Amino acid sequence: MLESISSAFADISLAELALIAGMALVASVIGGVAGYGTGALMPLVLVPIMGAEPVVPILSLSALFTNTSRTAAFRHFVDPRRALIVLAASVPTCALGAWGYTMLTGKGALIVIGTMLIASVPLRRLMKRRGLALSNRSLAAASFGWGPLAGGTVGAGIILLSLLMAAGLEGAAVVATDAVISIGIGLTKVVVFGLAGAVSAKVIAVALLIGCVAFPGAFLAKALVEHLPVHLHTALLDAVVAGGGIVMIVNALAR
Repeated sequence: MLESISSAFADISLAELALIAGMALVASVIGGVAGYGTGALMPLVLVPIMGAEPVVPILSLSALFTNTSRTAAFRHFVDPRRALIVLAASVPTCALGAWGYTMLTGKGALIVIGTMLIASVPLRRLMKRRGLALSNRSLAAASFGWGPLAGGTVGAGIILLSLLMAAGLEGAAVVATDAVISIGIGLTKVVVFGLAGAVSAKVIAVALLIGCVAFPGAFLAKALVEHLPVHLHTALLDAVVAGGGIVMIVNALAR
């Protein structure tokens, strides 16, 4: 077991592993406070080190750890009904989106990830400004359309948060319900990527590193959630996410 993990990390330096672990902890805390951030921030570190192709499989697997810890920390705030509505509507299209991602080349993956990161910033702000309100039926329809984005990109969790808030959830209930939904989405993506042969030993090893380091981040986030100015975090995260997306697209076009 130790030998297989060691071989999976063979072409990644200790400095790169430390960078991945450090970003995983920071992203976990940010994600626990604001409900999103992990899927948006981790690609900025993973793409230069791992390449674009394994990023979504890695984050799909590691999300099972991060969202399990977040669910445990905020379990009393989960809205089971809304979680079931979103999962029932989004899982089928999520599987299709994940399958489509496995068909992409490295350049295509870079463009898809970069475009989604850039688009997530104005989409979130537009939905918030419009004061979008969703009934359970509308939530299901919107979730069906969100599924392919969740399956084939990173950063789509920002849209899910906006949908949950539009459905009437607030505060910790949004974070908790998002975490439960993300576990179901993560399992769907891991199964699809596994069947497509996109889950290698290196993908598993890096995902385990991220998941183990990020696990305590949710509990730290719970302690900070009432004291950290979320509006400041949101502004900084938007800038980092959009900037990182631009860099990825520029790198893809330069290939």
